[in-house]
Amino acid sequence: MRIPLAREGAPFIVLSAAVTALVFFSGLRKTSVVFLALSWFVVWFFRDPRREIPGEPGSIVSPADGRVIKVEKAREERLLMDEALKISIFMNVFNVHVNRAPYDAGVLKVLYNPGRFLSADLDKASEENERNSILMEARGKAEGGRRFVVCQIAGLIARRIVCRVSEGSAVKKGDRIGMIRFGSRLDVYLPPSVRIKVKVGDKVKAGSSILGWW
Repeated sequence: MRIPLAREGAPFIVLSAAVTALVFFSGLRKTSVVFLALSWFVVWFFRDPRREIPGEPGSIVSPADGRVIKVEKAREERLLMDEALKISIFMNVFNVHVNRAPYDAGVLKVLYNPGRFLSADLDKASEENERNSILMEARGKAEGGRRFVVCQIAGLIARRIVCRVSEGSAVKKGDRIGMIRFGSRLDVYLPPSVRIKVKVGDKVKAGSSILGWW
């Protein structure tokens, strides 16, 4: 069975497979079963399945897999410097961790902030945890020029944020823009005029679940 994998997982997969093989050929057959299970989990964690991207005009898709834990009005002070609709998505270790672009956009700025590693489901994680914020400008006939932010936030276990885009990059809705390793959170800040579809408790998938419309 072919499993599409995120390229960031290659070192971890190779290392776990090598340790499993070493334990097995050392004669510790029963112990190697445990390492084989751990190796399979690593492969499963870095899976990167294909997604059907909604073609509905004006639809904004989720940038992450997980559960919606917050839908509220908030002021984004780092990049937008304005009021916004904030949607927070919590990713547990069993979710796909590849992040995707919510909409066709140009990347205006990428801002990395070091910080703490609190549990990602806490409210203060948005402000205190290590994070990477991406300022984007929508590209389209009606919504062109509207700006929004995707913020990758490290969690209690996650200690590595990967960002695949940089200032000047152009992305299409559903394009892969990065990932966060081993459990984390993602906040997206949208203009107040966006019509939101999701609510707290909803489960969403990156690139295929619609968060709302312009």
